[in-house]
Amino acid sequence: MNVHTTAIPGVLVVEPRVYRDPRGFFLETYRGDLLDAHLPTFVQHNHSRSRQGVLRGLHFQRQNPQGKLVRVSQGAIFDVAVDIRTDSPTFRQWFGLILDDEDHRQLYIPPGFAHGFLVLSEIADVEYKCTTPYDPDSQGGLPFDDPAFEIAWPLMAVGAPVLSERDRQWTPLP
Repeated sequence: MNVHTTAIPGVLVVEPRVYRDPRGFFLETYRGDLLDAHLPTFVQHNHSRSRQGVLRGLHFQRQNPQGKLVRVSQGAIFDVAVDIRTDSPTFRQWFGLILDDEDHRQLYIPPGFAHGFLVLSEIADVEYKCTTPYDPDSQGGLPFDDPAFEIAWPLMAVGAPVLSERDRQWTPLP
């Protein structure tokens, strides 16, 4: 496994070694002895399935912020991390990349970031490990198209995004 830094300190891309043969493939999605030096301890593992065009996010927790290690077990998404830490030199900056079931890269998003993704394939199964448990009383969000971030979502690939009612109601970052 290789761990790559990004332009935003703390946001990491984890690239596993994929062993392929005529039967299919094998990879290690998490290996503590290789990743524990780069990543914190995880306490919760989530799995969501979405159809093409669904855009989930941008989500965060106000108290007990979560770090997330995100991977796609089926399909493809454009995954985004936005720094919303007001005291950070990279405040309002974002990092995005395609995660899919071909190269199996993972994205680590540290606490203090908003997270969202757009499904590019017909169906996508997204799994992510979290550093703190989900706290519904602490949930927060920002519009995916908040002008403070200017995220380059690949909407041309899927058309108008499909949003939840909750995600339609978030207000921009002040």
